[in-house]
Amino acid sequence: MNQLSFPIHLKFNIATIANDFEALDANNQTLAYVKQKMFKLVDEINVYSDRSQTNLQYVMKANKWIDFSATYSFYKDGLEVGKVARKGWASIWKAHYEIFSGGSSTSDFVIREENAWAKVFDSLLGEIPILGIFTGYLFNPKYLVKQGDTTILRLKKIPSFFGRKFEIEKLAEVSQKDGERLILSLMMMILLERRRG
Repeated sequence: MNQLSFPIHLKFNIATIANDFEALDANNQTLAYVKQKMFKLVDEINVYSDRSQTNLQYVMKANKWIDFSATYSFYKDGLEVGKVARKGWASIWKAHYEIFSGGSSTSDFVIREENAWAKVFDSLLGEIPILGIFTGYLFNPKYLVKQGDTTILRLKKIPSFFGRKFEIEKLAEVSQKDGERLILSLMMMILLERRRG
């Protein structure tokens, strides 16, 4: 992911069995193609440079088998460049993730859900036959990436059929290195949150 140009758009594919999506920058150029490996006991997600899946950029792996508070590490060329951890019980009501740099045990960024009620109503309506396919137009959760009191990025669900489109907007300056780690964290988080409903 070179030279991040915001806003970044994430668009999930609904025509495939895999849990996958494409990330496009403000110029409609592909930043990444993200594909979750199916039928794995431990989550593993590959991040490619484009849909051809010939150039693997990152691998994201869970540290545990099916755990509510797993940590997902990001590897580039076999080296850990960062990780994101879901804060188990704190995430039941309102999504809460902590972001770490490679090898660090202290988080330097957090992801928090802006309004938990949007996700609750989105999930409830999604369970109603026929009406469920329209939830993508009604309730649109938003997530904030913060460093201390400063909000750096916002990820929001865009009204769309099947709720398959998301947008990441920049609210404060961030370095290229941190920016890549934050985008990877949001990609991992949205895979997990979308699976939860």
